[in-house]
Amino acid sequence: MNRYSALLLSAIGWSLVTPASADSLAKLHRFLNDTKTLRAEFTQTVIARNGRQPQISSGVMTFSRPGKFRWQIEKPYPQLLVGDGQQVWIHDPELRQVTIRKAGKAIGGTPAALLAGDSTIEKNFILRDAGEERGLDWIEAIPKAQDTGFEKVRLGFVANDLKAMELLDSLGQTTSLLFAHIERNPRLAPTLFRFTPPPRTDVISE
Repeated sequence: MNRYSALLLSAIGWSLVTPASADSLAKLHRFLNDTKTLRAEFTQTVIARNGRQPQISSGVMTFSRPGKFRWQIEKPYPQLLVGDGQQVWIHDPELRQVTIRKAGKAIGGTPAALLAGDSTIEKNFILRDAGEERGLDWIEAIPKAQDTGFEKVRLGFVANDLKAMELLDSLGQTTSLLFAHIERNPRLAPTLFRFTPPPRTDVISE
């Protein structure tokens, strides 16, 4: 499985779940309604179903709703995903390769892309209250569509602040994210959400 497997996940079916409580929904909606832009550092841990040694990476995510995001892994290997609302660029500097996808296919492929959507989250997800765990209040989101890239997503809140996310893919692989140094509604330069492939880079369009 390549290094993007944690970001570009395959979809599978979902089972019926109960609705989220009013308090949980209100917390999620407050976050979405009050957050138009966001910048945060993240630590990402990918755990395979067989339990082999986790893959750990870190970087910075930014988004500007609706539809624009930047997901930049800095360690241990540089990787970059940029979405402008129409296209998504996936850049691997070491391979000197850029893959271009339509936003409709790639949206949801990263937490930044998921959060960059509009506020009508029930249109695309079935939500339920997943209770309290590790000091966080969790909400579980099951995608209604079959091509979003996730079996389910969990969002962990402290008060009205998003502190963590967990993503489960069809192979049983879990990607856990912890956010730090969160800035809500910072002024973000439009150039953050544009990408021009560097010279001598292979460009693949899908």
